Amino acid sequence: MEFDSTFIKKLKENDSKAQRIFYQQLAPKMYGICLRFALINEDADDILQDGFIRVFRHIKDFRGEGSLEGWVRRTIVNTAINYYKKKIKQGINTDLEYVKGKVKEENNIVEKMSCDELLVLINELPPGYRMVFNLNVIEGYTHKEIGKILEISENTSKSQLSRARASLQKKIFSIRDREQIE
Repeated sequence: MEFDSTFIKKLKENDSKAQRIFYQQLAPKMYGICLRFALINEDADDILQDGFIRVFRHIKDFRGEGSLEGWVRRTIVNTAINYYKKKIKQGINTDLEYVKGKVKEENNIVEKMSCDELLVLINELPPGYRMVFNLNVIEGYTHKEIGKILEISENTSKSQLSRARASLQKKIFSIRDREQIE
């Protein structure tokens, strides 16, 4: 979705009508991003709200390099990361040894699952795994970038992604096994 320079100027001038239209058009897509990072809908709601507050506060900093939607997306992702960091400081468990062992690969099971079913499985991951998985697999960040963002080593990022994938495979195979029994 592209926004013309006149509309962007209205946003920068804090035009409430333009802000409302902007929010209504982008919030559903940005909420999907928030859901990938949050465990529960209430957390996703908080991330979305905080993210759009940041967007409207800093819209004057948007220089028109790239799309406005991309700029908003980065702001929402950064808000989610900051939310995650705050949760860590509050003592949320991110046990890195949560998953052990290897799981065999299966070809068709994921293809049969809906996006909502996959999202539920991703949201069941421990926060650290979920954050690295989302940043790498969905947002396309490198392990080096993730390390800087989350203040962890590049190897820790790789390890958490590996364990996130193993955990997801285990959950998917568990679902497959239940379906075969029924």
